[in-house]
Amino acid sequence: METAQLAKLLTAVQEGRLSVAEAVAQWPGQAGGAPDFAVLDHGRAARTGMPEVVFCQGKTPEQVVAIIGRLLANEGRALATRASGETAEAVLAAYPQARWHGAARVIALGEVAPPCAEGTPFVAVVTAGTSDIPVAEEAALTLEFLGHCIQRVYDVGVAGIHRLMNRLDVLRQAQVVIAIAGMEGALASVLGGLVACPVVAVPTSVGYGASFGGLAALLAMLNSCAPGVAVVNIDNGFGAAVHAHQIMRLTHPS
Repeated sequence: METAQLAKLLTAVQEGRLSVAEAVAQWPGQAGGAPDFAVLDHGRAARTGMPEVVFCQGKTPEQVVAIIGRLLANEGRALATRASGETAEAVLAAYPQARWHGAARVIALGEVAPPCAEGTPFVAVVTAGTSDIPVAEEAALTLEFLGHCIQRVYDVGVAGIHRLMNRLDVLRQAQVVIAIAGMEGALASVLGGLVACPVVAVPTSVGYGASFGGLAALLAMLNSCAPGVAVVNIDNGFGAAVHAHQIMRLTHPS
Protein backbone atom coordinates (compact mmCIF):
# COMPACT_ATOMS: atom_id res chain seq x y z
CA MET A 1 0.00 0.00 0.00
CA GLU A 2 1.30 3.48 -0.78
CA THR A 3 2.14 5.70 2.19
CA ALA A 4 -0.67 8.14 1.36
CA GLN A 5 -3.23 5.36 1.31
CA LEU A 6 -1.98 3.97 4.61
CA ALA A 7 -2.14 7.42 6.18
CA LYS A 8 -5.68 7.84 4.90
CA LEU A 9 -6.79 4.59 6.55
CA LEU A 10 -5.09 5.37 9.85
CA THR A 11 -6.53 8.89 9.90
CA ALA A 12 -10.02 7.51 9.28
CA VAL A 13 -9.62 5.15 12.25
CA GLN A 14 -8.27 7.94 14.45
CA GLU A 15 -11.19 10.22 13.58
CA GLY A 16 -13.74 7.46 14.15
CA ARG A 17 -14.88 7.23 10.52
CA LEU A 18 -13.64 3.63 10.25
CA SER A 19 -13.51 0.87 12.78
CA VAL A 20 -10.34 -1.17 13.17
CA ALA A 21 -12.11 -4.12 11.52
CA GLU A 22 -13.10 -2.00 8.54
CA ALA A 23 -9.57 -0.68 8.16
CA VAL A 24 -8.18 -4.22 8.27
CA ALA A 25 -10.68 -5.28 5.58
CA GLN A 26 -9.44 -2.47 3.35
CA TRP A 27 -5.77 -3.33 3.89
CA PRO A 28 -4.56 -5.00 0.64
CA GLY A 29 -2.68 -7.68 2.53
CA GLN A 30 -5.93 -8.73 4.20
CA ALA A 31 -8.15 -8.28 1.15
CA GLY A 32 -8.50 -11.90 0.17
CA GLY A 33 -5.71 -11.74 -2.37
CA ALA A 34 -7.29 -9.03 -4.50
CA PRO A 35 -4.09 -8.38 -6.50
CA ASP A 36 -4.08 -12.05 -7.56
CA PHE A 37 -7.51 -12.03 -9.20
CA ALA A 38 -8.39 -8.40 -9.94
CA VAL A 39 -6.46 -5.51 -11.47
CA LEU A 40 -8.45 -2.41 -10.55
CA ASP A 41 -8.53 0.63 -12.79
CA HIS A 42 -8.32 3.49 -10.30
CA GLY A 43 -7.60 5.99 -13.07
CA ARG A 44 -10.78 5.22 -15.02
CA ALA A 45 -12.81 8.13 -13.61
CA ALA A 46 -10.14 10.67 -14.52
CA ARG A 47 -9.74 9.13 -17.97
CA THR A 48 -13.38 8.50 -18.93
CA GLY A 49 -15.52 10.27 -16.35
CA MET A 50 -16.86 6.94 -15.08
CA PRO A 51 -15.31 5.16 -12.05
CA GLU A 52 -14.79 1.43 -11.97
CA VAL A 53 -17.86 -0.46 -10.76
CA VAL A 54 -17.88 -4.03 -9.44
CA PHE A 55 -19.84 -6.53 -11.54
CA CYS A 56 -20.57 -9.23 -8.96
CA GLN A 57 -21.96 -12.00 -11.16
CA GLY A 58 -19.45 -14.84 -11.36
CA LYS A 59 -17.38 -13.54 -8.45
CA THR A 60 -17.35 -15.11 -5.00
CA PRO A 61 -18.59 -13.02 -2.06
CA GLU A 62 -15.03 -12.96 -0.71
CA GLN A 63 -13.72 -11.57 -3.98
CA VAL A 64 -16.37 -8.86 -4.04
CA VAL A 65 -15.56 -7.85 -0.45
CA ALA A 66 -11.87 -7.67 -1.30
CA ILE A 67 -12.43 -5.56 -4.42
CA ILE A 68 -14.78 -3.20 -2.59
CA GLY A 69 -12.17 -2.81 0.14
CA ARG A 70 -9.57 -1.76 -2.40
CA LEU A 71 -11.98 0.70 -4.06
CA LEU A 72 -12.86 2.25 -0.70
CA ALA A 73 -9.21 2.58 0.24
CA ASN A 74 -8.36 4.35 -3.00
CA GLU A 75 -11.54 6.21 -3.88
CA GLY A 76 -13.63 6.38 -0.74
CA ARG A 77 -16.74 4.89 -2.32
CA ALA A 78 -17.83 1.85 -4.30
CA LEU A 79 -20.75 0.56 -6.35
CA ALA A 80 -21.44 -3.10 -7.04
CA THR A 81 -24.06 -4.42 -9.47
CA ARG A 82 -25.73 -7.81 -10.01
CA ALA A 83 -25.01 -8.80 -6.42
CA SER A 84 -26.69 -11.87 -4.97
CA GLY A 85 -28.17 -11.94 -1.49
CA GLU A 86 -25.21 -14.02 -0.32
CA THR A 87 -22.77 -11.44 -1.67
CA ALA A 88 -24.73 -8.62 -0.08
CA GLU A 89 -24.60 -10.36 3.32
CA ALA A 90 -20.82 -10.69 3.06
CA VAL A 91 -20.39 -7.03 2.10
CA LEU A 92 -22.69 -5.83 4.87
CA ALA A 93 -20.78 -7.92 7.40
CA ALA A 94 -17.53 -6.23 6.38
CA TYR A 95 -19.05 -2.79 5.79
CA PRO A 96 -22.21 -2.20 7.82
CA GLN A 97 -22.58 1.25 6.26
CA ALA A 98 -23.24 -0.32 2.83
CA ARG A 99 -26.68 0.14 1.28
CA TRP A 100 -28.20 -2.99 -0.29
CA HIS A 101 -31.01 -2.64 -2.83
CA GLY A 102 -32.35 -6.16 -3.22
CA ALA A 103 -34.65 -5.78 -6.23
CA ALA A 104 -31.99 -3.95 -8.21
CA ARG A 105 -29.18 -6.19 -6.87
CA VAL A 106 -27.05 -3.10 -6.24
CA ILE A 107 -24.73 -2.37 -3.31
CA ALA A 108 -23.61 1.23 -2.75
CA LEU A 109 -21.02 2.60 -0.34
CA GLY A 110 -20.20 6.26 0.06
CA GLU A 111 -21.84 9.54 0.93
CA VAL A 112 -25.51 9.92 0.04
CA ALA A 113 -26.19 12.97 -2.10
CA PRO A 114 -28.65 15.52 -0.65
CA PRO A 115 -32.14 15.75 -2.18
CA CYS A 116 -32.18 17.50 -5.54
CA ALA A 117 -33.25 21.12 -5.52
CA GLU A 118 -36.13 22.21 -7.71
CA GLY A 119 -34.96 23.15 -11.18
CA THR A 120 -31.89 20.88 -11.10
CA PRO A 121 -31.30 19.07 -14.42
CA PHE A 122 -32.45 15.46 -14.15
CA VAL A 123 -32.69 12.11 -15.91
CA ALA A 124 -36.15 10.54 -16.17
CA VAL A 125 -36.14 6.78 -15.64
CA VAL A 126 -39.35 5.40 -17.16
CA THR A 127 -40.80 1.88 -17.12
CA ALA A 128 -43.59 0.34 -19.11
CA GLY A 129 -44.64 -1.89 -16.22
CA THR A 130 -44.00 -2.64 -12.58
CA SER A 131 -42.14 -5.81 -13.63
CA ASP A 132 -39.49 -3.62 -15.29
CA ILE A 133 -38.67 -1.77 -12.06
CA PRO A 134 -35.66 -3.93 -11.00
CA VAL A 135 -33.83 -2.95 -14.20
CA ALA A 136 -34.96 0.65 -13.78
CA GLU A 137 -33.65 0.78 -10.23
CA GLU A 138 -30.25 -0.48 -11.39
CA ALA A 139 -30.17 2.51 -13.74
CA ALA A 140 -31.54 5.00 -11.22
CA LEU A 141 -29.24 3.93 -8.37
CA THR A 142 -26.20 4.03 -10.65
CA LEU A 143 -27.05 7.58 -11.72
CA GLU A 144 -27.63 8.67 -8.13
CA PHE A 145 -24.26 7.17 -7.16
CA LEU A 146 -22.74 9.29 -9.93
CA GLY A 147 -24.36 12.42 -8.53
CA HIS A 148 -27.29 12.94 -10.88
CA CYS A 149 -30.85 13.86 -10.03
CA ILE A 150 -33.50 11.31 -10.99
CA GLN A 151 -37.21 11.39 -11.62
CA ARG A 152 -38.81 7.95 -11.53
CA VAL A 153 -41.83 7.52 -13.81
CA TYR A 154 -42.98 3.93 -13.41
CA ASP A 155 -45.77 1.78 -14.89
CA VAL A 156 -46.74 4.05 -17.80
CA GLY A 157 -46.67 1.52 -20.66
CA VAL A 158 -48.51 1.94 -23.92
CA ALA A 159 -51.17 -0.65 -23.00
CA GLY A 160 -52.72 2.25 -21.08
CA ILE A 161 -51.17 5.17 -22.91
CA HIS A 162 -53.14 7.76 -20.93
CA ARG A 163 -50.81 6.96 -18.01
CA LEU A 164 -47.85 8.13 -20.08
CA MET A 165 -49.62 11.25 -21.32
CA ASN A 166 -50.40 12.19 -17.74
CA ARG A 167 -46.65 12.43 -17.02
CA LEU A 168 -45.55 14.38 -20.09
CA ASP A 169 -45.02 17.53 -18.04
CA VAL A 170 -42.22 15.76 -16.18
CA LEU A 171 -40.80 13.90 -19.17
CA ARG A 172 -40.48 17.01 -21.30
CA GLN A 173 -38.37 18.70 -18.63
CA ALA A 174 -35.83 15.86 -18.53
CA GLN A 175 -32.37 16.15 -20.07
CA VAL A 176 -32.26 12.42 -20.82
CA VAL A 177 -35.02 9.80 -20.75
CA ILE A 178 -34.25 6.15 -20.10
CA ALA A 179 -37.14 4.03 -21.47
CA ILE A 180 -37.32 0.54 -19.99
CA ALA A 181 -39.77 -2.02 -21.36
CA GLY A 182 -40.27 -5.70 -22.01
CA MET A 183 -43.03 -7.40 -24.02
CA GLU A 184 -42.95 -5.71 -27.46
CA GLY A 185 -40.82 -2.77 -26.23
CA ALA A 186 -43.04 -0.07 -27.76
CA LEU A 187 -42.44 2.47 -24.99
CA ALA A 188 -39.14 3.69 -26.44
CA SER A 189 -40.63 4.51 -29.86
CA VAL A 190 -43.55 6.39 -28.32
CA LEU A 191 -41.27 8.42 -26.07
CA GLY A 192 -38.95 9.11 -28.98
CA GLY A 193 -41.83 10.87 -30.69
CA LEU A 194 -42.86 12.89 -27.64
CA VAL A 195 -39.69 14.36 -26.12
CA ALA A 196 -36.87 16.48 -27.50
CA CYS A 197 -34.09 15.06 -25.32
CA PRO A 198 -32.01 11.91 -25.96
CA VAL A 199 -33.84 8.63 -25.33
CA VAL A 200 -31.91 5.57 -24.12
CA ALA A 201 -33.93 2.38 -24.58
CA VAL A 202 -33.51 -0.69 -22.38
CA PRO A 203 -35.25 -3.91 -23.43
CA THR A 204 -36.07 -6.22 -20.53
CA SER A 205 -36.54 -9.96 -20.37
CA VAL A 206 -40.09 -9.48 -19.10
CA GLY A 207 -42.79 -11.06 -21.27
CA TYR A 208 -44.51 -14.22 -22.42
CA GLY A 209 -42.89 -16.94 -24.52
CA ALA A 210 -42.72 -15.14 -27.84
CA SER A 211 -40.79 -12.29 -26.26
CA PHE A 212 -37.82 -14.70 -26.31
CA GLY A 213 -36.31 -13.41 -23.08
CA GLY A 214 -36.22 -9.79 -24.26
CA LEU A 215 -35.11 -10.39 -27.83
CA ALA A 216 -38.45 -9.18 -29.23
CA ALA A 217 -38.18 -5.91 -27.28
CA LEU A 218 -34.52 -5.51 -28.30
CA LEU A 219 -35.31 -5.89 -32.01
CA ALA A 220 -38.31 -3.57 -31.74
CA MET A 221 -36.18 -0.87 -30.10
CA LEU A 222 -33.39 -1.28 -32.65
CA ASN A 223 -35.99 -0.90 -35.41
CA SER A 224 -37.72 2.05 -33.75
CA CYS A 225 -39.58 4.34 -36.14
CA ALA A 226 -38.58 7.26 -33.89
CA PRO A 227 -35.11 8.34 -35.09
CA GLY A 228 -32.30 8.86 -32.64
CA VAL A 229 -33.26 6.28 -30.00
CA ALA A 230 -30.12 4.64 -28.57
CA VAL A 231 -30.46 1.03 -27.42
CA VAL A 232 -28.46 -0.94 -24.85
CA ASN A 233 -28.47 -4.67 -24.18
CA ILE A 234 -31.27 -6.68 -22.58
CA ASP A 235 -31.77 -5.84 -18.87
CA ASN A 236 -28.75 -3.52 -18.99
CA GLY A 237 -29.92 -0.73 -16.70
CA PHE A 238 -26.32 -0.06 -15.72
CA GLY A 239 -25.25 0.50 -19.33
CA ALA A 240 -28.15 2.89 -19.90
CA ALA A 241 -27.17 4.85 -16.80
CA VAL A 242 -23.57 5.20 -17.97
CA HIS A 243 -24.76 6.45 -21.36
CA ALA A 244 -27.03 9.00 -19.68
CA HIS A 245 -24.18 10.00 -17.36
CA GLN A 246 -21.90 10.76 -20.29
CA ILE A 247 -24.61 12.91 -21.91
CA MET A 248 -25.20 14.81 -18.66
CA ARG A 249 -21.47 15.39 -18.16
CA LEU A 250 -21.24 17.05 -21.57
CA THR A 251 -24.47 19.04 -21.45
CA HIS A 252 -24.59 19.94 -17.75
CA PRO A 253 -21.04 19.79 -16.34
CA SER A 254 -20.90 20.31 -12.59
